[in-house]
Amino acid sequence: MSTEVILQELAQAGVRLGLSRMRAFLDHLGGPDHRYPILHVGGTNGKGSACRMLAAILGAQGQRVGLHTSPHLQVVNERIIVDGRPVGDVDLDGLVARLDAARALWAKQALPADEPFPLTYFEFTVACAFQHFADRAVDSAVFEVGMGGRLDATNVCTPVSTAIVSIGLDHCDELGRDHAAIAGEKGGIIKSGVPVVVGPLPAAALQVIRTIAAERGAPISVFGEDYEAFGAAGSFRYRGRRELGGLVLGLVGDHQVLNAAVALRTLEASGIEVTEEALREGLARARNPGRLEWLAPDLLVDGAHNPDGANTLAAYLSRLPHDRKRTLLLGSGTDKDVRGVATALAPHVDRVYTTACDHPKARSPWSVAAELEGLSVPVSPAGPLADALSACRNGRDLVIVAGSLYLVGAVRSLLGAEVG
Repeated sequence: MSTEVILQELAQAGVRLGLSRMRAFLDHLGGPDHRYPILHVGGTNGKGSACRMLAAILGAQGQRVGLHTSPHLQVVNERIIVDGRPVGDVDLDGLVARLDAARALWAKQALPADEPFPLTYFEFTVACAFQHFADRAVDSAVFEVGMGGRLDATNVCTPVSTAIVSIGLDHCDELGRDHAAIAGEKGGIIKSGVPVVVGPLPAAALQVIRTIAAERGAPISVFGEDYEAFGAAGSFRYRGRRELGGLVLGLVGDHQVLNAAVALRTLEASGIEVTEEALREGLARARNPGRLEWLAPDLLVDGAHNPDGANTLAAYLSRLPHDRKRTLLLGSGTDKDVRGVATALAPHVDRVYTTACDHPKARSPWSVAAELEGLSVPVSPAGPLADALSACRNGRDLVIVAGSLYLVGAVRSLLGAEVG
């Protein structure tokens, strides 16, 4: 079977949180996750950016680095990156075919005959990342948590350091309805004796994380107490085990200073030695597609899909000159707080058009528009993405695409943006 067919079959399993299947399958493969040091990064927002910075710094140090992030924007290859390049199609096809055969054998030997889905899509792609990094003999790997942490498939690893970048209200049906409950899930990545780094967290969340770290004997570094950063993306200062000034970020947005601080402290906690030159070079060259990304002078895309992410985008927009009309092209998944996102962004745009990409979780433009009734700016459904984007762009106004990473990925594909 082709890679596409295998992954489509696995997608039918849906989401099934838990670690036992994943651990058993990796053991069947020979434990590829034990062959290199891992930095494990969770959080509600910012974790992908922190992962990109960590990988870029380690790469600048001369290491061969594996990077796993999710979800992908355009193609599944993006989830498995070595030395800044997504796995190629030929290598991916071979990897998927090999692990699918191993999955079938493992399932026959270890699982009940009536188990239709031995692994989920996410579990299988994470296993592919672990195995590919072992095949490529990486010096280190950075893994982004998918959802939550405690029962996330990436949590089978034993990292050299962990990080929880932020905690906000997202995936509430699965993780809990308040910061403390969500912190309990995200804090599940904390391992016995393994250092954990936390970014600026709500007080209730921080208390939960402190408790978990104490119970597991995990040394904890808290932003504002054990390390900190000051300044803007164009020049900021970091204070941790070392103090550095004049640091410059390749990622757009001053909020990235906090994510960079978490990344730097996570490296310090890991015991992996990097030079100041590598730190500076890695921070400056790190990129994270689909996050505050200018695809054209009139087109800004951002994957903000929850109120905290939307507030970050709003802060960025507030610092731009409002010298032209702004249109927000908004889409959303069925499980997202689209009104919370739109409410945060409405003061910074002149109108909202709703749209949808071709994804099973995408809400219809008319459903989203109905959800936004009474918003402080005009809202209109604009139909499918390609038509909506064409209608919005006139070469004069600024178009901002937000509300869904899948939507941003679809825009990047429409414009032929480089995968990565």
